[in-house]
Amino acid sequence: MNVLPSNEPTFRQSVDLMFNRAVALMDLPPGLEEKIRVCNATYTVRFGVRLRGKIETFTGYRSVHSEHMEPVKGGIRYAAAVNQDEVEALAALMTYKCALVEAPFGGSKGGLRIDPTQYEEHELELITRRFAYELCKRDLIHPSQNVPAPDMGTGEREMAWIADQYARMNTTDINARACVTGKPLNAGGIAGRVEATGRGVQYALREFFRHPEDVAKAGLSGGLAGKRVIVQGLGNVGYHAARFLSEEDGALITGIIERDGALHDPAGLNVEAVKEWMTRHGGLANYPDATHTRNGGAVLTEECDILVPAALEGVINLTNAHNVKAKLVIEAANGPITAGADDILRTRGTVVIPDLFANAGGVTVSYFEWVKNLSHIRFGRMQRRQEEARHQLVVDELERLDVAMGDAWTLDPAFKARYLRGADELELVRSGLDDTMRTAYQSMREIWHGRDDVTDLRTAGFIVAIDRVAKSYRAKGL
Repeated sequence: MNVLPSNEPTFRQSVDLMFNRAVALMDLPPGLEEKIRVCNATYTVRFGVRLRGKIETFTGYRSVHSEHMEPVKGGIRYAAAVNQDEVEALAALMTYKCALVEAPFGGSKGGLRIDPTQYEEHELELITRRFAYELCKRDLIHPSQNVPAPDMGTGEREMAWIADQYARMNTTDINARACVTGKPLNAGGIAGRVEATGRGVQYALREFFRHPEDVAKAGLSGGLAGKRVIVQGLGNVGYHAARFLSEEDGALITGIIERDGALHDPAGLNVEAVKEWMTRHGGLANYPDATHTRNGGAVLTEECDILVPAALEGVINLTNAHNVKAKLVIEAANGPITAGADDILRTRGTVVIPDLFANAGGVTVSYFEWVKNLSHIRFGRMQRRQEEARHQLVVDELERLDVAMGDAWTLDPAFKARYLRGADELELVRSGLDDTMRTAYQSMREIWHGRDDVTDLRTAGFIVAIDRVAKSYRAKGL
């Protein structure tokens, strides 16, 4: 956990300050602003698990920020520093995130105060199942009321345990698999969920670079190819974002920052090789093909075009915001820029693509998984072969025409193979995510460019999200 300067607002206060900045520019009815701002409920559970010959007590949280739509949605994180304030701030962000990308959920978040590295797999399973039991019996895990997902410190494995625990407690619930998302494929998960947040960061940047006017605001030009990118945190989100940007868009990953320091190479790092080294050696130290420095914070302020903070909240704060040289910062993590640092970056003209949009890929694909579980059918199963058959008709007709013209031209075999292949689940998920990120960005930039009193994307994003939440409450008659 980052230790912030004493004059720095907490994560929760930062979210509130950013919320306040947006609502000050809106005309909400009296009382509705406060209704949207406050967290509806936070449940604290304390439970014991017998481990290593003694009973160990754990503290967990599940916070429900807004029930303007149900179910509510949000990840469960495992971290030693988890606390109520952090969970409530993350739940609030989930509300605005879901509203911005038009996922039909309210905001929620969960956390368990635990260092998962200190426990063996079978112990983590016992702990996770007991935590899930405590939440399930309070309907804080339920397909139609509260649907968790992975977050920091959790993944597919933990989600499979939670889904199984819910099914054991609700043996007649036909929609039991929809009680949680981020599951493995063989347990009702969806193709593309693991990569989803990192893929969403890539799609967010692609959409930003489609608009020359926006790119110019950041003092940049051209496209993503050749842009120097520094990534802070090579976990699931940072790794996938870095890999896709370098392999598919031609960006140069010039810096990677982790717990034990950072790597820097102006010519670009091989993301796959770095990840493999980290997996084998537990860190970046002694990586042979780049300069390693123990002071990761120094690389955070190195020259680059795009900075991708993809780990903890508060890494860019009052102590280092003045030194950030990136022209564009995209928040792949939740809350990596504090409210104070956000003011500094905005004043300096640094463009920030905010977390409530940039890392919404995870909840978007979680939404697709939830829909898949409720429909009980894999995406593409009904239409894929029919799509291929229709394409085959076109190819057959073109080839007949070719023969009639005396072999004057022929179909390129590569085109033919690509055209004849119907979309599978992964392609459909990526298509849905791409569409979601594009549409959400356009709704933000419309406010950003259309109002003189809105000078940044974060405020624009909050205005769009809060307006949608307000409309939901009005429609409910609350």
